[in-house]
Amino acid sequence: MSVTLPSLDSLHALKPLQQPSYPDAEQVAEVVARLRALPPLVFAGECDDLRAKLASAAAGEAFLLQGGDCAETFAGVTAANIQGKLRTLLSMAVVLTYAAQVPIVKVGRMAGQYTKPRSSDTETRDGVTLPAYRGDSVNGFAFTPESRMHDPRRLLDTYNASAATLNLTRAFVTGGFAHLRSVHSWNANFVKTSAAGVRYQNLADEIDRALAFMVACGIDDEEFRTVDFYSSHEALSLEYEHALTRIDSRTQLPYDVSGHFLWIGERTRQLDGAHVELLRHVRNPLGVKLGPTTTADTALQLADRLDPEQEPGRITFITRMGAGKIRDVLPDVVEKVTASGRLVTWVCDPMHGNTFESANGYKTRAFADVIDELNGFFDVHEELGTWPGGVHVELTGDDVTECLGGGDDLVEADLANRYETLCDPRLNRNQSLELAFLVAERLTTGRIKRPNPVQAFQADE
Repeated sequence: MSVTLPSLDSLHALKPLQQPSYPDAEQVAEVVARLRALPPLVFAGECDDLRAKLASAAAGEAFLLQGGDCAETFAGVTAANIQGKLRTLLSMAVVLTYAAQVPIVKVGRMAGQYTKPRSSDTETRDGVTLPAYRGDSVNGFAFTPESRMHDPRRLLDTYNASAATLNLTRAFVTGGFAHLRSVHSWNANFVKTSAAGVRYQNLADEIDRALAFMVACGIDDEEFRTVDFYSSHEALSLEYEHALTRIDSRTQLPYDVSGHFLWIGERTRQLDGAHVELLRHVRNPLGVKLGPTTTADTALQLADRLDPEQEPGRITFITRMGAGKIRDVLPDVVEKVTASGRLVTWVCDPMHGNTFESANGYKTRAFADVIDELNGFFDVHEELGTWPGGVHVELTGDDVTECLGGGDDLVEADLANRYETLCDPRLNRNQSLELAFLVAERLTTGRIKRPNPVQAFQADE
């Protein structure tokens, strides 16, 4: 891998899509220079550790759980919000680990997901047209000319917000909050009103008994105190990602230290595009979103471009094809990529292909469609005998009303109650736990048809 990064000027010469239109080039240069001088947000060694874990997921020996906000906001950098998302992800991971007996790789859409691609550059309200909201790293959500102006100084706010989020997340996962003995307290105020919560508490009771047994057998209780947790975001802003790419002192190779795991979106994965060109030079594990128009040839070309050496754990394909298309499109892609000898991590994003506008004007998703796409993803891998390596979801730790259906049977009239997202609709805590139980069931039943690839323990005869 080349140590020499392409310059920002050369990347912009490739006419990258979904980039801000900054009015002051000198101000942009000043912000980029300040970002280059700031400490890394993550460490290269952590990226290497995650790449090794993703290699296990690609080999059928682990499962990736990736989730968080569709678009983080600066106002959302509070202890309560961060704790809520972490609590939801840890609860889902416990369900998957215990019920399906699968090692879980835990990655948050956190500490960097402040930039969003948009289908239109502008938004019109009551005859007034302004630039579209592209995430807090670019402009504000308020519908005013001042707020919607693209401001490069927001990239410094993005760095600071990401640093604060990572700092508190690390404190939570190492300071006792993530201890398995806390599985009850994560959802103590939730169980009384939720069927998924009751099911979760029953599982937590079983975990308590298992922990008590292991401690009685002499296993060190400290083994259950901490978890490995990684950050991820879409690497969309070229200025931000380029400025936070550093040469690792151990290997003399470049790492993008804005996050552990970076992905290239469906709208910016052009083979000769700027985003592929930048990220093919960094050592982080990389994701690529694959939508319903993806062909096997496209997937193979992207893999060859980003990972010519076929390094284990380097490439994760995140499929987002929609409930109505995944069973038709995915088989050929998986079959031909597998036949090529490549071992990639296959992950299902059941959210982005199932978005629609409700009759009362809300951008929403039906939980039934989300589950249908997930089932389609598992059906395809069951048929081909390949490993379904993970799930990628937009979720929150709050009891929002943004996606229809689920155990609470939310209907369109409920959307107005707590519709809080500034971009895409997210699963609430109840729906997230329901999804985790479904995935656990599919992983468990899937092992009936093939040898269990993830359970190292074998009972003696």
